[in-house]
Formats: sequence, C-alpha cells, structure tokens
Amino acid sequence: MTNVTFKGNPVTILGNEVKVGDTAPNFTVLANDLSEVTLDDTKGKVRLISVVPSIDTGVCDAQTRRFNEEASKLNNVEVLTISCDLPFAQSRWCAASGLENVKTLSDHRDLSFGEAYGVIMKELRLLARSVFVVDSNDKVVYVEYVSEGTNHPDYEKAIEAAKQAK
Repeated sequence: MTNVTFKGNPVTILGNEVKVGDTAPNFTVLANDLSEVTLDDTKGKVRLISVVPSIDTGVCDAQTRRFNEEASKLNNVEVLTISCDLPFAQSRWCAASGLENVKTLSDHRDLSFGEAYGVIMKELRLLARSVFVVDSNDKVVYVEYVSEGTNHPDYEKAIEAAKQAK
C-alpha cells in the first residue's frame, strides 16, 4: 500500500489498492439528492475520479475546479468528485462555487468507494487525495495516490490519461 501523510502525520490507509490495468471496482455513493450512484451509472464513458478529503478546503476546492474546467474541454469524459462530505455540504459548495457541471458524490454513508479503491484514512474517516482514470471498458488506466494529503495531484498527467483513454 501507498504511504500517506496528512499534514505531515502518517495515516493508516484502509481498503484495496487499485492499480493500472485492474478492472475498476464498482461502488455505491450518494448524489446531492441522496440517490445512489454507482460506477455502472457512467458505463461507456471515460471517468476521471477526483478524490478529495473535504470539498470545503482550499486544495480540494482548487482540485475540483481545475478538473471541472479541464474536463469541459474533453469529449466523453465524466468527472466525478468523491469525498466523505455530507451530500448537503457538497450541494451547498456547488451552489456557492457557481459550477454547475461538477458531479460531487458522497462516500459518507458506507465508505464503499474508499474501501474499493483503498483511500480511507482510518484515523480521520476521510478519503485520501487521489485520482483515478477509468476507460469506457471499465479498465483503470491511471492511478495517483497523493503521498501528502494537503498537496495537489498531478493535474497534467491525469488530464492526459483522460484524453488518451477510450
């Protein structure tokens, strides 16, 4: 498993590490209206899955905005931002940010995504910052587990992987 720190402190990561070439594990998270969303709901599209500890923090806000902006230029790419924030907080953030195309999803209820992708920070019950690109055939084509939770991911590599995915 990847070693991750948060604000310089080591955290225990729970779940199953995902690697390039794996079949993307399915998961169940909640949309802002509390309906369930799964990976299968976006079948046939390239998925850029942006994982953040909390949408209400500066780096998470910037990450969500950046991927939203970049993805709007890509065909057949769905950007999903997943955190353990409550759906209500995510909805409030979306309204305040003015971003209408952001798909924020909450893993608060079951930690289903966190378990399936190996991103649960046990001590904080938050998801570790990470990025996954899944192609239209459900193959994982890009993985980044950010080693320090307060750092930015490599936006360029993730966007390039989404552009190359089919």
